[in-house]
Amino acid sequence: MKVGLLVAFIVLTVGVAAAQRGAGAGGGIPQATGPNVARDLRGAIDIHVHSAPDNVARSIDGLDAAKQAQQKGMRAIVLKNHFDPTAGLAFLARKTAPGIEIFGGVDLNLPVGGMNPNAVEHMTQVDGHWGRMVWMSTFDAENQIRVNKSNAPFVRVSQNGQLLPETKAVIAVIAKHNLVLASGHTSAQEALLLFEEGKRQGVQRMVATHGMGPPTSLTVDQAKQAIALGAFVEFCSGTLANAGAQEKIDRFAGWIRQLGVEHVILSSDLGQAGNPLPADGFATYLEALRKKGFSDQELDRMAKQNPATLLGLQ
Repeated sequence: MKVGLLVAFIVLTVGVAAAQRGAGAGGGIPQATGPNVARDLRGAIDIHVHSAPDNVARSIDGLDAAKQAQQKGMRAIVLKNHFDPTAGLAFLARKTAPGIEIFGGVDLNLPVGGMNPNAVEHMTQVDGHWGRMVWMSTFDAENQIRVNKSNAPFVRVSQNGQLLPETKAVIAVIAKHNLVLASGHTSAQEALLLFEEGKRQGVQRMVATHGMGPPTSLTVDQAKQAIALGAFVEFCSGTLANAGAQEKIDRFAGWIRQLGVEHVILSSDLGQAGNPLPADGFATYLEALRKKGFSDQELDRMAKQNPATLLGLQ
């Protein structure tokens, strides 16, 4: 691990431990440090925040994640859960942290019926209407199960190179309500099929979840195809507190330069127990990319302007 990332990890470790003691109780919110944290998080938008309640351990609950983001001056966050819709949690979080935009979504895994247009339609009717994202299947995606070499049941979005009728029906609801089509953990080929169909049906907001990272693992050429179809490409930091952190940042920086910052959205994909809290991890991520030569304006494009466009905030 490079010195810069190691120092950032040490600074955050105490805060993370505190957060694990206080998650869901409103306490234990850590403070990121460094000369650029305040300006980087002011107005930032994180479209990939995991939180409790969940069926696995999380470092922070959705209400406290919203309050932390609010206190750090962020403009918006999206609360994500692999198995439970989060539009209702976003409604409650907005009452807890007024002044910040908080959105939820639905992840089309088995508990909501897989490729189920009724689940998407229902999300749009939840109080507040803050459900904005529709993730195609993630942990239950056929591609994810294949990558895991598992025999678990899965959700299929396509067969023989064609999207299933139910997948097209889901995309129709996304288009009807001007929601965000996110590719989830589908394969690279399936993601492109989804974006093609999204464009055909008039979907205005699309993003390649995890983009060039696993399990979708778009190539540079495939990512450019996704961009040509109107999708942003997401680059999730995850934790940077491990031995492979600098290698990941180096790889991301090279890919982003090939795609162009105007087509990229940065997100934390944090909230897992033992990892930095989302806002603090996001700040560490932005600083790591700054050290790879990205300017303040380029970082703002990827962490503020592009996600605002995706969520319809501009």
